[in-house]
Formats: sequence, C-alpha cells, structure tokens
Amino acid sequence: MDTLSSINTFRQVVESGSFNAAAERLEISPATVSKRIMHVEQRLGVRLLNRNTRKFSLTDPGRLYFERCKTILEELQATEFELGSLDGAPRGTLRITSPSFTAAGQLTLLLAEYGRRFPEVLVDVSFEDRLVDLVEEGYDLALRLVLKEETLSQGLIARAIRRETFQLAASRPYVERRGLPHSPAELAQHDFVALRDVTSLPEGAVSPRIALCCRSTAAVVNAVAAGIGIGPVPAVVLEEPLFRDILIPVLAECPLQKGTLYIVYMHRKFMPRKVSSFLDFLFESLSPHTVRTVTRTVGEQHPSVPLRSSPSKFGPALRSPSAGKGPLAYAGSERARPFPP
Repeated sequence: MDTLSSINTFRQVVESGSFNAAAERLEISPATVSKRIMHVEQRLGVRLLNRNTRKFSLTDPGRLYFERCKTILEELQATEFELGSLDGAPRGTLRITSPSFTAAGQLTLLLAEYGRRFPEVLVDVSFEDRLVDLVEEGYDLALRLVLKEETLSQGLIARAIRRETFQLAASRPYVERRGLPHSPAELAQHDFVALRDVTSLPEGAVSPRIALCCRSTAAVVNAVAAGIGIGPVPAVVLEEPLFRDILIPVLAECPLQKGTLYIVYMHRKFMPRKVSSFLDFLFESLSPHTVRTVTRTVGEQHPSVPLRSSPSKFGPALRSPSAGKGPLAYAGSERARPFPP
C-alpha cells in the first residue's frame, strides 16, 4: 500500500473530524480510509487513534505524528506548486461557486474567454446561493454576495468586486395586465415574488399577496420575468441582454437591501497557478485602468484589488474610497471593512 497516500489519509481524517468526511474529500470509500489508517499504525507499531463506531481521538503518538506529517505534506505541496509553475502554464480543474443570478450574466462570457486563454484549465462552476465551505467541499474560489460584512467566513481572503443593490422589478406583460404601483403602499394591490433572506419590500410598503416564495435569486428573476408578480432582483440583472427587454424597474426611487459581491479564496502561501491566473484575468477584465494600493495585515504586505475606474462587464465601477485604502478584506486576521456609501 502507498505509504504517502496513507499518511495523507491520516491527516484528512484528523482535519475533517471523521472517516466519512475524509472519504468524501479523497473520493474513496470509508473502508479504504480505515485500511490506510491501519496500514500506518501497523507500519509504525503504535496506535495513532482511539476510536469507536461514532468518534475518535488522537493518542499522544498520534498527535505528534499528525503535526510532523502535516508539516512534511505542506512542504511537499509547496515544492510541487513551485515545480508546476516553472513553465508558467496553469493547468488542472478550477472549481468555482457563484450566486445563481450570475449564470445569466457576463460571468459566463468571462469564463469562456478564460478557457480560450488557458486551455489546460478545466473550469468547473456551480451556480448556487448557499454558503459553500471552500475547504470542506474542495472549491478553489467563490463569488459571494455579502449583505452583512461580519458574515464573511473566517480564515479566507475576500476581495470586493462591486456593490450590489436589489431593486423591485416586474415583467412588461405583468405591468400591462396589472399596472405599476406608484408608492410602496400600492404594492398591497399586487402579486409578489419573495426571496428568502433578502429584505424584499421598501419602507412604508403594505404586505402584498405572496404568489411565490423562492430560495434562489435566479428563481426570483425567472419568476418575475414569467409575469408571476413583482419581486426583488439584483439591479445589474435589469441591464443583462436576456432580461433588459422583459423586466422594468418598479419604484426605482426605493432601492432595497444593498450588499457587496466578493471573490473569496483560501489564503495559501503557494497559490496554484490555476487560481492566481484566474484572479489576474478577472481583475484585468474588470478594470483596464487600475489603482494599486497596499494594505498591511498582521505584519504582512498584500496588494489590494485593482479598483475599476470605469464601467465594466460586471456592472458599475467600484471606486476607491481614498488613497491608500483598498477593498482587500482579510476575514479572520482583520475584520472586513465596509465601503462608505
């Protein structure tokens, strides 16, 4: 049996907290995980884990072995990253998760262009609105719509892309049938498509009849476009070619909840070329004219996000609040700073 694979399996068991979770990470069966752990213990002649059918704990030799193995595996991974980047060609599978509403936008065009530029990288993208655990589920990057800055995951780097505002909208056929409300109070006379976890009504509105309640932003956008009722959609969707001739803003003077779209990734000393190349490509595509600043965090220097000084494929530009303050937020080492209004 491969000793290195067995050592890595031991590490995954300890870090994930269970044999089943380690099996999912490694894409092997729980029985194989058990065999690999037994292989390591038999080779060393010591018990590394005290375990029963429900849980396990590290023995003293197991704790020492885990710390040493972790260091060795990280050094090996760093060496492989260095060697893999010698020819400068990104390769491998890049796993990305993104909010559902971005599936109909310009992100897909950017992904297509990235694929043409880096043909050895396979982009595996999932459009969904749930909060994905990058480490647990094996994702490299996440585009994440954040309504409250304190909800940014700890231990990850979050780089702001743009502000995101929700706006009430309706389809043209719906408006022809039912007319437009001219005040928040008149929403009570209309059918409504609600979105969970988003403030769906402007101040002063009387609760309308809920015709449909959705768990994803994309579902709300499509339901509104189908004429089911009025609903909250990201304002940028109103500019998308697929919807701009169908959807019209409702009570445009009463915007709803505001948030920020971030790109989130794990803080690695040796970032894989497939990840760094995508980040470089993304911000290059967003901003032909950039402002570069530096934010100090826990004694280190990190370049901030290049800020867009003009509109781009991702919507209205996000401008720098002031010189020397970039939108780079290190969740866990420094609380994410909200942008001024």
